Amino acid sequence: MSAYGEENDLFPHVVLHSTKDESAVPLVRIHSECMTGDLFRSTRCDCGEQLDQSLEQIGEEGGLLIYLRQEGRGIGLIEKLKAYNLQDEGLDTIKANEALGHQADARSYEVAVTILNDLGIKSIRLITNNPLKVKSLKALGIDVKHRIPVVIKAQAENADYLEVKRAVMGHWLG
Repeated sequence: MSAYGEENDLFPHVVLHSTKDESAVPLVRIHSECMTGDLFRSTRCDCGEQLDQSLEQIGEEGGLLIYLRQEGRGIGLIEKLKAYNLQDEGLDTIKANEALGHQADARSYEVAVTILNDLGIKSIRLITNNPLKVKSLKALGIDVKHRIPVVIKAQAENADYLEVKRAVMGHWLG
């Protein structure tokens, strides 16, 4: 395990390594922090389940988990909780973020590329459903050899959320 951030950074990005075959193109999950889903197991999203499934795959095959500290699609925990309140009033995740003056998705993958470059990794097999993540990594010089879907069964609490990810954000959800 290693951490990446500025000196004295209280909330660095974290990388978990599980190497089984040094010669293989590594399996990589770039996961954005989701305290509500990852830690508190909220069913409003599929983040915790995606993290669990990815860690299981990485544990079996080897690879890396890059855990980026960009909560709430990059708007931070406080703003994310405000967005949740707006979602409770009927807005979807995108409209709630925009109503608060944020982008639908303000995440950046530059630090993930910096980490991969630091580790000498130029080609990856990426665990994701997010086409923007694939496009961003490729634009930043990472060769995404293969995309591995992370399919999570919809629940009553997150079915609308997943539909917005599919229909509006273009996520590949199986």
